[in-house]
Amino acid sequence: MTKISEFHMPRYQELPDVGLYLEQTTKYINGYLEPLGCMEITASMISNYVKKGYVASPVRKMYYREQIAQLFFIAVAKNVFSMENIGKLFVIQKKTYPTQVAYNYFCQEFEDKLYAVFGLAKPVDSAENIGIGPKKMLYSGITAMAHIIYLSHQFETMKEF
Repeated sequence: MTKISEFHMPRYQELPDVGLYLEQTTKYINGYLEPLGCMEITASMISNYVKKGYVASPVRKMYYREQIAQLFFIAVAKNVFSMENIGKLFVIQKKTYPTQVAYNYFCQEFEDKLYAVFGLAKPVDSAENIGIGPKKMLYSGITAMAHIIYLSHQFETMKEF
């Protein structure tokens, strides 16, 4: 397993925009999330997210940058939020920020919180400037995501007990 210290969420501009087929999309996302150890996305999950309207339908069976960004968020957030609430967050996001801005914010906050929880970086507390509402909810969710990953890693290392 790759170390958390080597984990990097690809920023929006790093995501492929050439179009990936379903299996390529799952391999791409899971390849990045593998260091986290406790989350994975499958082709059937992606198909279900499309069917339920959380992610736009593929174009000629291919997924592009915006869909891949949404799938990254879902893969990480589904351990904290229900799919219904993830859908609500997407609706709020589309009314307030372009996907690129929202996704890059999520990536940075998630990495900062993850590294802090694992003791790899000094904690960055940006909550004081957030206020209340959807941004505070997202920040709280990101905090929970990082702690869930930390706990999963700790339990994984305790297998011999």
